[in-house]
Amino acid sequence: MQVMQDQQVIGDAVPGHGNGGGGGSGSNRIVAIDSEGRSTPPPPPPRATDDNKSVDPHQHHDKEHNDHHQPHQKAGWRKFMSFVGPGFLVSLAYLDPGNMETDLQAGASYGYELLWVVLIGMVFALIIQSLAANLGVSTGKHLAELCKAEYPIAVKYCLWLLAEVAVIAADVPEVIGTAFALNILFHIPLFVGVLLTGCSTLLLLGLQRYGVRKLEMLITLLVFTMAACFFGEMSYVKPPASDVLKGMFVPKLSGQGATGSTVALLGALVMPHNLFLHSALVLSRKVPRSVRGINDACRYFLIETGFALVVAFLINVAMVSVSAAVCSANNLSSSNSDTCNNLTLNNASDLLKNVLGRSSSTIYAIALLASGQSSTITGTYAGQYIMQGFLNLKMKKWKRNLLTRCIAITPSLIVSIIGGSSGAGQLIIIASMILSFELPFALIPLLKFSSSTSKMGPHKNSAIIMVISWILGFGIIAINIYYLSDSFVGWLIHNSLPRVANVFVGIIVFPLMAVYIFAIIYLTFRRDAVITFTEPIKHDPTKSCNIESGLKDADGEEEAEEIPYRKDLADIPLPE
Repeated sequence: MQVMQDQQVIGDAVPGHGNGGGGGSGSNRIVAIDSEGRSTPPPPPPRATDDNKSVDPHQHHDKEHNDHHQPHQKAGWRKFMSFVGPGFLVSLAYLDPGNMETDLQAGASYGYELLWVVLIGMVFALIIQSLAANLGVSTGKHLAELCKAEYPIAVKYCLWLLAEVAVIAADVPEVIGTAFALNILFHIPLFVGVLLTGCSTLLLLGLQRYGVRKLEMLITLLVFTMAACFFGEMSYVKPPASDVLKGMFVPKLSGQGATGSTVALLGALVMPHNLFLHSALVLSRKVPRSVRGINDACRYFLIETGFALVVAFLINVAMVSVSAAVCSANNLSSSNSDTCNNLTLNNASDLLKNVLGRSSSTIYAIALLASGQSSTITGTYAGQYIMQGFLNLKMKKWKRNLLTRCIAITPSLIVSIIGGSSGAGQLIIIASMILSFELPFALIPLLKFSSSTSKMGPHKNSAIIMVISWILGFGIIAINIYYLSDSFVGWLIHNSLPRVANVFVGIIVFPLMAVYIFAIIYLTFRRDAVITFTEPIKHDPTKSCNIESGLKDADGEEEAEEIPYRKDLADIPLPE
């Protein structure tokens, strides 16, 4: 009977072949379909005994399956653990000093009422980040590389400049937050703390000489250090559990300015550089270029990112709860009450020291140091991938890291020298507005590419995910534009500039806003012109099954050529 060349993925629970992605369960295998519609996997050869008698191969498979069922499960867990790491690096964007300040201000002003905003924001973040991870796994390229391949040269360079500005803006609160922490702990001047932050980040990145897993373990350790600090503070202040749960699951907006705080909380969650970062980090793992291999990797990254974001969510809840419990205390003095009304990263330590004691201020500074230092590492990562993806510069990676770090800390260093603590606090606010402005230029390409057959092939978003992600994406963009416009109009009305100066500012800014909206429309409705998707293996059923089962080919070689392993993204060696 003639075998058709077309193949399909079918559910086949053949014992002994389920260890490719889930450990001991049935798997989706690529098999040939004959002209009558029956699956015809290649028959296994008979196995001869010592008496040269053939035995039933199915009996051998059943025995092998029973004997090795538990080891297969362990192999599945080991395979999952090999994917753990990128999610924790990405989760730091939701724990950076900018988010910390927003959480503290929300808790101080509105108690536990805005915890539901944090919950919704984390759900939104999980969906968006999973799209970025799926894009990298399915295409073998990260977001910056796809933008370079897709857009005209002028658009490409504009997107690169905007992405670099976004990295600098994201780095501002991280560097300043670390400098504040060093000032609280060791009374180091702010500008010296900024310089130390830049140097320490490069030193910690040097851990990659000993393997990328070492650096990921360090980042994970810093995340759990933050969790221990704020959970310790939370256990000391003992916020009412009923109020925390009510704030988390009962949406409520009360009081003047609650809407603005809600917008600020949501706007601070999804950062543009984080989308470039996540799509690149997943390329440091070896993923088989088969349907099942890609699907397994996407599932593992989703689980790992979900766990990391749950940890980030709990830390955010702890930050809001500690701030709410401290500022709602009955015996709060007038000076501490004034601090609660204008809470910043710098004066929060004084508030905690006055209300809870010196040890509480030290614990807060340690958490702030862990937040800032770990966030600056991921910011440097993002800057490296953006520069490599858009420009493909032929320079050593350690030089690229040094260049990215110097560019990122320059604004923080200048402002900390000239303006001190107050100027640094104002710079954090400006940086958050810049990030809100930048978001569409990373989010829209991600939504388009992840929904495009020319980029993702059969792994593109389903219709439901497509609708949800676009509604979610434009909802976040609308929130950020509202926040940006509201802040600008408020400043225009209440500033002390002469009326003529305000008119000139309006003449300059409003046409720029029109260009901004036109750029968003262009990115949204432009049709993809470049096909970057490459078909996974599908014309050799035996070869596909071997890849999915981790077996070797007829020559005894593993199918390494089909693995889009990006060694250039897996290490950043420093000079010898």
